[in-house]
Amino acid sequence: MNYLFSSESVSEGHPDKVADQISDAILDEFLRQDPEARVAIETFCTTGLVMVGGEVRSDHAYVDIQQTVRDVIRRIGYTKSEYNFDSEGCGVISAIHEQSADISRGVVRETPEEQGAGDQGMMFGYACTDTEDYMPYALSLSHKLLQVLAEIRREPNSPMPYLRPDAKCQFTVEFSGRHKPLRVHTIVLSTQHDEFDTDEAMHARIESDVRNIVLPRLIASLPKAEAALFKGDFKLLVNPTGKFVIGGPAGDTGLTGRKIVVDTYGGRGAHGGGAFSGKDPSKVDRSGAYAARHIAKNLVAAGVADEILVQVAYAIGVAEPVSIFVDSYGSAHVHPSDCAGISDARGEATDAYIASKVAELFDLRPAAIVERFGLKNPIYLPTAAYGHMGRKPYVKDGIQFFGWEKLDMVDAIKEAFGL
Repeated sequence: MNYLFSSESVSEGHPDKVADQISDAILDEFLRQDPEARVAIETFCTTGLVMVGGEVRSDHAYVDIQQTVRDVIRRIGYTKSEYNFDSEGCGVISAIHEQSADISRGVVRETPEEQGAGDQGMMFGYACTDTEDYMPYALSLSHKLLQVLAEIRREPNSPMPYLRPDAKCQFTVEFSGRHKPLRVHTIVLSTQHDEFDTDEAMHARIESDVRNIVLPRLIASLPKAEAALFKGDFKLLVNPTGKFVIGGPAGDTGLTGRKIVVDTYGGRGAHGGGAFSGKDPSKVDRSGAYAARHIAKNLVAAGVADEILVQVAYAIGVAEPVSIFVDSYGSAHVHPSDCAGISDARGEATDAYIASKVAELFDLRPAAIVERFGLKNPIYLPTAAYGHMGRKPYVKDGIQFFGWEKLDMVDAIKEAFGL
């Protein structure tokens, strides 16, 4: 029987994403000066005000917090006083202090390879065959539509000149009983805008522009198979409240780490609960989640399963993970040779077998994860909007971005599983 599943994303101008980007911009500035810096930065933003707090340990780095915050806000597009939150007029308060020595002693080791995890907790990675990027289809569409909207907003002669930075998007997708996407069912888009002469004129113009400008650009940007799922019979709900002039931090308080499901898999798979932005890679909330995504994506790309959830868990101060768990949702294409005759409707034996191979193939100590993906580099600001997962890896100025999205373990996995 077919079913519906929905996921949402938010734009870079959403107040929580403003906070995430500020936290990651500050982290990047510390790492740019001191790759060994330990950073945990939280940001709060509201009407006319940004407050930055947290803890940092660095021997020599100095970051101009005021300038960094204002640069981020300006880049996002909050540049007019009428927004009640703008890069030049907002207040910026900093309350950053030194990292706790009790935490530091659990992380720092004489042998760098034995660096302990920066905290306890569990992290999840997920991948599926919905899209070419091995991401859930509904979330992928939500991210991409908002990226198209941001591109249109920034165009010098934009066909939608009334757009403001804040926006939210939600896609509902119809799936088959075998969990394959069949069609786009409903699109919900709320986008901040300038004042219009009348609310009726506003709503008619924005809905028309979304249907005739935004959606065609989105569909044209998609791979053929993904674009084909727009059948023309989807429901489109644009600014359902009727008006969205007051937005951003002036419309709703923003906090770092409040969009963790948007950051990961849109409600598919699972989430361990730890946020990413503002945290250096010694915090396994971040680095462990990146590693788990890398494992899941490479497993699915190698043909081990059509859908995979990977969990890793750590104890603070301990290098090796305390557990590795895999759930293939019954979609695995590999089976352990020693399980003949075992009645196992859910495939627990198969999943345990996959988990054992993961432990053999991947070094999940924090220092090894940091080394594999170059996580001491200033690479984090681009992750802070439109998702940390499913992005295209690239190299800029010799630095790898989104390295956890590389399919560099497919051959090794195929060999290990005899595929």
